[in-house]
Amino acid sequence: MWNTIRFIILASANLATLSLCEPQKPQKPGETTVIKGGALAGHRYRVVVSTDIGGTDPDDFQSMVHLLVYADCFEIEGLVSSPYGPGRKKHILEVIDCYERDYANLKTYSNRHPTPDALRGITKQGETERAPYAGVRRSTEGSQWIVDCARRDDPRPLYVLVWGGIEDLAQALHDAPDIPPRLRVYWIGGPNKKWGPDVFQYIVTHHPKLWIIECNSTYRGWFTGDNQSGQWGNEAFVSRHIAGKGALGDFFVGKKADIKMGDTPSVGWLLKGTPDDPSQPGWGGRFVRAWERPYSRFERMTTEQDRMEIFGILELVLPMGGDIPEKPKAVLQVDNQELIGHAPGDGTMRFRFCPKSQKTFAFKIQSNVPALDGKTGGIEAHLPPLETAQRPAVNLPNWWTDDPSPDVAEGSHHGAKTVSRWREDFLEDFAQRMLRCQSPASAKTKK
Repeated sequence: MWNTIRFIILASANLATLSLCEPQKPQKPGETTVIKGGALAGHRYRVVVSTDIGGTDPDDFQSMVHLLVYADCFEIEGLVSSPYGPGRKKHILEVIDCYERDYANLKTYSNRHPTPDALRGITKQGETERAPYAGVRRSTEGSQWIVDCARRDDPRPLYVLVWGGIEDLAQALHDAPDIPPRLRVYWIGGPNKKWGPDVFQYIVTHHPKLWIIECNSTYRGWFTGDNQSGQWGNEAFVSRHIAGKGALGDFFVGKKADIKMGDTPSVGWLLKGTPDDPSQPGWGGRFVRAWERPYSRFERMTTEQDRMEIFGILELVLPMGGDIPEKPKAVLQVDNQELIGHAPGDGTMRFRFCPKSQKTFAFKIQSNVPALDGKTGGIEAHLPPLETAQRPAVNLPNWWTDDPSPDVAEGSHHGAKTVSRWREDFLEDFAQRMLRCQSPASAKTKK
């Protein structure tokens, strides 16, 4: 009975929200697809964001600004700092401080904008190190917050948008095996998967039924492709529509003077689209059911003649011979990475690697193990064959990924056109949102 009452209340709230967020625009001349769903159509989504803001890439600051100017359209339940490198919770709070300076204006457009203190109260520190070979290490304030949010008495799913390392989500899944059915995950994989192959392999092995969009390249459509002329250019748009638009606008420009916002498609996915069905078009892209997640294991050092699929996991299981130190250590050097070897005690040293680009990689090992030190090798990473999308993995019933069809690729970036096709729409909407930071609503524009 209580769930029925809650459903009626939530449905009423959703209808009331229709007047608080931007209405849908008419389709363009020649456009054959109209997006009907999403937060801008009045749907209320529970959201937790896990971000490496302040870490290795400034684009998370831009994405956080974007999220907060749309904060009235969501129920934001958590902001978790999950960085590689120097990023910390304080960097999320830095953006909230700017939001506070614009809050007096923003709330005149919608009384659903959360207060700055409410946002500070849900900001948590997560894992600050990459996962070990096992894929999980320890619970954090951030991972426990994901668990707590997922277990709340609410019939709606919890949307977890992962902008960086996925360690806190993996830890939450490990600590609370009851929560996966309650979650809907959109992960900006790609470069983050490159830095976290062990945690990815943990999730795909131990939680194959997790509902997840593994977005390895589609996200690039937010800043590449479609109309880049005039005001729609990455730098021109920021100069014209973001700079000078309140404290958040100035903060955005201060971090980067052109559009990157590589994590924002996860928010766009909720703003306009059909989040429950990633096969449908939306601002966050369109996806296909995932095929078996590519995994290649070699019990020898690979060479440049060996091949694997881009964004797959390569595992090297290398024998250490007879002269093994008491504490064997090894590092696999590849491009700008140093991958720490794992010695499980069976006479082997193991490395996991994830290539994020289509090319040939060269390996070199530094080790205190004589049989490994100085050893070299490589691997060629290739794009997935088109037919792979026609063979969705039976054991991954809720797993989605980039469409490998050439007609929706921007160069080698599969799926990117499923985002870039909406470029003028989502940028124009963002520009209108930034005006709210600059000045309060007039009597005519108040909703």
